[in-house]
Amino acid sequence: MYHSLEITILNAENLHMNKNLIKKNAFVSLQFDSSNEICYSTKEISEECGGVSCPSWNEKFIIEVPLNAMFIIADVKCKSSWGNIRSVGMARIPVSDLYVQDQVQFLSYRLWDNKVRRNGVINISVRVKGLENSSPATGIPVVEDVPLLL
Repeated sequence: MYHSLEITILNAENLHMNKNLIKKNAFVSLQFDSSNEICYSTKEISEECGGVSCPSWNEKFIIEVPLNAMFIIADVKCKSSWGNIRSVGMARIPVSDLYVQDQVQFLSYRLWDNKVRRNGVINISVRVKGLENSSPATGIPVVEDVPLLL
């Protein structure tokens, strides 16, 4: 079983790489703490976002969160001018923060670089889609009241 969440990666603020503000060539990958695989990834921003010094994605994902997951890890990465991809900031988002039924939440999380220094903020929105079964439900069928014939 799993929970379905609609997560929108909005933007990031104050991202730096080598003491320079990151305005383009950035993307976000999402994975669960219970898995080493990257589950979802935004498109790479190839242009500056209208003169604003923050990468903006505004990408929506419907993700299936396993019941044993405690965190969703958002990793902001950037492609350098040499073509290398580096992680510039990571946030561990507690899954328990995300479960508010019938409501859209706008949340911000501090990003930390690989030297455990603050490196910006990521902004997301979340809406709970529901609890889903990965296998069909089983049980006793309901029978209408049928009068007994004696």
